Amino acid sequence: MTTARRLQPADVLLIEAQRALETVFGNPPAQRPNPAAQTPDVELDAPARRHAAGLMRINHVGEICAQGLYFGQAAVAREPETKQHLLEAAQEETDHLAWCADRLRELDSRPSLFNPLWYAGSYALGALAGLRGDGWNLGFVVETERQVEAHLDEHLQTLPEADLRSREILRVMKDDEARHADNAEQAGARVLPPPIPALMATASKLMKAVAYRM
Repeated sequence: MTTARRLQPADVLLIEAQRALETVFGNPPAQRPNPAAQTPDVELDAPARRHAAGLMRINHVGEICAQGLYFGQAAVAREPETKQHLLEAAQEETDHLAWCADRLRELDSRPSLFNPLWYAGSYALGALAGLRGDGWNLGFVVETERQVEAHLDEHLQTLPEADLRSREILRVMKDDEARHADNAEQAGARVLPPPIPALMATASKLMKAVAYRM
């Protein structure tokens, strides 16, 4: 009978480095079909295409940040159940990442130039949240997902009307984010005290302003 080898710090470091490289520089595949696969791709005029690309770049950055947050939180989670919850949510965020990347290519655009910075900052923030304990860890998930759900609502309202493919992707993403928040609440999330939610919203606004253009 063989037993699983206990991971050493160097092993953990290599695993986290591989995750970071795959997220930021790789092209991690989605496990679910692209929601827009059967939706016609309508030709957009240049201003509408640029606007749609800017919004989808924001959403792609959001998924880069989500990967960093979840992997950072999972790395320090105390309970196996919490860690598993975070890694399962991260896999669905990988689907979102792949779908947004696909749509950016269709719009003849590219991801944010600052993706390595977004990932590193989010990973550090996730690890710091996780060190406070699993209740705070899950509370951070809830607040993050509720804020993402709100900005997806905003994007669904401001996307060019003809951009049906982006719209289908964002609808599924919004449903997933709401479910992640609900699951975290049911798993024992604590409500984050002020001013943390306000600081998170401010950081999100800065990220969106930069990612829309770069």
